[in-house]
Amino acid sequence: MDIARTPSTPEGNPEMADAAREPKAPATIRREDYRPFAWLVPEVSLDFDLGLESTKVVATLTVRRNPNAEASPTIRLNGDALVPVRVKVDGEATTSWAMDDDDLLVSLPGDAHQIEVTTHINPTENTALMGLFASNGMLCTQCEAEGFRRITFFPDRPDVLSTYRVRMSGPTALFPVLLSNGNLESEGEGEGGTHWAEWHDPWPKPSYLFALVAGDLIANSDTFTTMSGREVALNIWVRESDEGRTGHAMESLKKSMRWDEEVFGREYDLDLFNIVAVSDFNMGAMENKGLNVFNTKYVLADEDTATDGDFDGVEGVIAHEYFHNWSGNRVTCRDWFQLSLKEGFTVLRDQLFSQDMGSAPVKRIEDVRVLRGAQFPEDSGPLAHPIRPDSYREISNFYTATIYNKGAEVIRMMRTMAGEEAFRKGTDLYFDRHDGEAATCEDFVKAMEDGAGLDLEQFRWWYSQAGTPKVTVRLEHEGDTATLHLAQDVPPTPGQPKKQPMPIPLKLALFDRESAQHHGEQLVVLNKAEDSLSFTGFAKRPVLSINRGFSAPVSIERDIAQDDLVFLAAHDDDPFARYEALQDLVVGHLKTVVSGELDNTARDHARSAITSAIASVLADEALDDLMRGELLILPSETYLAETMLIADPGRIHAERQALRTHIGKALESEFVDLHERASSVPYSLSAEARGARKVKTQALIYLGAGNPERAADLAAAQYDAADNMTDRQGALLVLCGLQGVERTNKLIDFYNRYQGNALVVDKWFALQAGSMHPSALAHVKALADHPDFTMKNPNRVRSLYMAFAYNPHAFHAEDGEGYRLIADVILALDPINPQTAARFVPQLGRWRRIEPGRSALMRKQLERIAAAPGLSRDTHEQVSRSLD
Repeated sequence: MDIARTPSTPEGNPEMADAAREPKAPATIRREDYRPFAWLVPEVSLDFDLGLESTKVVATLTVRRNPNAEASPTIRLNGDALVPVRVKVDGEATTSWAMDDDDLLVSLPGDAHQIEVTTHINPTENTALMGLFASNGMLCTQCEAEGFRRITFFPDRPDVLSTYRVRMSGPTALFPVLLSNGNLESEGEGEGGTHWAEWHDPWPKPSYLFALVAGDLIANSDTFTTMSGREVALNIWVRESDEGRTGHAMESLKKSMRWDEEVFGREYDLDLFNIVAVSDFNMGAMENKGLNVFNTKYVLADEDTATDGDFDGVEGVIAHEYFHNWSGNRVTCRDWFQLSLKEGFTVLRDQLFSQDMGSAPVKRIEDVRVLRGAQFPEDSGPLAHPIRPDSYREISNFYTATIYNKGAEVIRMMRTMAGEEAFRKGTDLYFDRHDGEAATCEDFVKAMEDGAGLDLEQFRWWYSQAGTPKVTVRLEHEGDTATLHLAQDVPPTPGQPKKQPMPIPLKLALFDRESAQHHGEQLVVLNKAEDSLSFTGFAKRPVLSINRGFSAPVSIERDIAQDDLVFLAAHDDDPFARYEALQDLVVGHLKTVVSGELDNTARDHARSAITSAIASVLADEALDDLMRGELLILPSETYLAETMLIADPGRIHAERQALRTHIGKALESEFVDLHERASSVPYSLSAEARGARKVKTQALIYLGAGNPERAADLAAAQYDAADNMTDRQGALLVLCGLQGVERTNKLIDFYNRYQGNALVVDKWFALQAGSMHPSALAHVKALADHPDFTMKNPNRVRSLYMAFAYNPHAFHAEDGEGYRLIADVILALDPINPQTAARFVPQLGRWRRIEPGRSALMRKQLERIAAAPGLSRDTHEQVSRSLD
């Protein structure tokens, strides 16, 4: 959506300055076409006269010709819906400029100049929330990937690195706090009830890392002493009413700073580190240098309003954005094709941090669940792309699970092959070589080769090939020798019909069935299309445990007996492999029963085997409850659909629920006992207490399927007795899927209790939209008319509609009404916030993998969206690729 501008008469060529005219169709940007920018911009000065409805920006750029680029007589300054009010070169007004669509072209005769451009913007009308926008009476920015060009004209690309000086002035009553990147150098009072502040960031950065915040805020302040003895001032800025919920975020920040010093040797490099919480934000958070802007969801937490998962989310995202100070800021991306250079690497860093802060096995399982739920479907759909794409039309569409989560897994594989010590040598070399530079994925791989001593020539295919490799595993036994046969296949993806074999590191162990022991874990690397390995000393056929710890982001297809899976589920000493055995046991059963391949006798036998495995999990006293809770979670309907060439969502839902019902009935007394035991553990953030809360919810879920009346009673009692949000939300989650008066009563109580707390009301919307209730679709339609619902707040939109879109049984309603609802949302949201609208498209884009009846209905809605006039670039690209 265009930003409304203050009317003005531009100097220069007015007929060329009509930025409101219809833009050209977006061009395809290709990685192979990269060229260094013709001009260096070593210094930038920005002067803001701030107002909610009218902000004046004067940008002064010091430029000089780039000796390493092709010379150009003009400089192209990117803009987005801006009109230049005034253009000066070397202090004098000039007419030597023209508009090329949204961009400003300025003629420059010499080798070094100073350019001054004045613009006016209206933050209040910026509903896209990119650039400078208003949020509940405050001003803030979001510039990644291309938001800076909505503030002023600039070469808005990540390889243009500049130091910034920023001066802000505005009404003291509206904006008592004025923040920007770097260190505060001076501040003072102005005329007419205004004040000003001047900031300087000494570290060169790209424009996407610029940040500004102005508003009525209060800080939770602390300090951190770095490993070299410098004291850093820490501030978390929030609205006054929220200050009491920032303690966990501050502790998470200090833990992150210490951990990054100890594990990666990275020390913070400014005197000040600021975090600001914003309620209107497209992203989770943004790592702007020295001034991180966060969605309130990842800052505010206390036991009454935040679940254990929320506490983990705050800790992990605080860490992620802090770690970007080196993996993203000090070393940034040469171009946006290298996005995984910073995001994949930083996701790995935050995953390792979270493992160290809590349960490493549980964190690993959680990360894999996210990968399989979000990235595997991406890899097998029309939007599949490598972690280093070759082209794009709208870069915001490439902030994907592939870039982030698969990117992290690819770097984790290097760490697995190198070992922790050698991996650290590689990362140290990477930071030393490229500090202060805009680097590439190849630069990172080369540093790993040189620093860690790895040969990664073939490994580079992981960066250029899309798709999830499928590894077929078969174990033969003859005499005292076990022979492992491995084969890999990388399936075709759009634009990549044929693939090359890639190195796949697989951790494995061979168990003796009688002793339930193995002779040690081994790492093998499958780097051919097919390979075989022999292991001697096995008088009897061993039981194979493979891809332990999820050592490679692949899909394992193994010819393994059900009894072997039951054995591994009970005895494997690798927590992930034990979890995986249970998952495979359930997936194998549900795939065959959904396809109609099992008769009633075989189905009952399989259900009994799974129930026996679940019973062993409940009875295993050596397990902690955090891990027990993970082992009790059935594979999601989304993941089950991903394991099938063509999925029938209705059958998947029915059979998965039937299995849960069988387990819930067969083990009812065990689940009741588990719930009772866990309920006796008092609230704290200890692993024991967190685990207790986790298994309480899982027990209620199974009881809700096996004995709904008893589950409703227990859930209602848990809700009433809850002294924390985890227990209260867990009880309400189960009640939302049931019918009866308790469901209604507790939903009313929850809303009345937390009315006015936006983040908790988001939970209230999401619980209903994501519930197992047969009328979930009707509930979502009704909630859209609730006074607290708005399409202008991304958190609220996601809480209702994204929760619904990821609720398979409701979204995939047989009559297609769920598809129509999401298409309606996309069309209504696109003019308001294109980025958020486009993120709904992939759910409809899965139509090729769905049974014919629903597939046709999904495609019909995509075609309806595609036919709508005036679609944003974000949504248009996603829809057109989904239909190609």
